[in-house]
Amino acid sequence: MPVLKSAACLAMCLLLLLLCACASDGDGDAAPSTLYDRLGGGEAIELVVDDFLERALANEDVNFTRQGTPAQWEATPANLARVKKHLVAFISEVTDGPVKYAGKDMKSAHAGMKITDKEFYTAAAELEASLIKYEVKQVDRAELMQRVAATRSEIVGK
Repeated sequence: MPVLKSAACLAMCLLLLLLCACASDGDGDAAPSTLYDRLGGGEAIELVVDDFLERALANEDVNFTRQGTPAQWEATPANLARVKKHLVAFISEVTDGPVKYAGKDMKSAHAGMKITDKEFYTAAAELEASLIKYEVKQVDRAELMQRVAATRSEIVGK
C-alpha cells in the first residue's frame, strides 16, 4: 500500500505542476503587461487618434485649430498628419509603448494657444468617446484618461 500512496502522491504533484505550467505558458490568456498592449498597440492607437481628430475638429467647444488665438492653424492634410504623428507617439509613450514622443514639452507645445479648462475637458471627452467606439475596456480607458489628465496643468493656459 505505501507504494500505491507514493504513486498517487506523485501523480497528484505532476498534475498540479502540469496545471501550473499550462496556466503560465504564454498561451495568450495572460493580460498584456503594458497599457499600450492592452489598448491594442500601435495600429489600434492610430485608429483611436484618427477618430479623435475627426471628433475634436468637428466640436466647436474644443476649438482644435485655435480660432481667435495667436496660435491659430489650418487643418490641412499635412498639419493633421503632423498632429497625428505627435499624438500617436505621445499616447505610445504615456502607455509604456515603444514609440517615444519627440516633440516639444507640453508647456512649450501649447504656449500661446490659450486653451481653457472647458476646451481641455471637452477634448478629453472626445478622446474617451473614441476609446469607447473602439471598445477599449473601461479600466484601460480610465488609466489612459488619468495619464492624459496629468498633462492638464501644462496645456491649459493661465
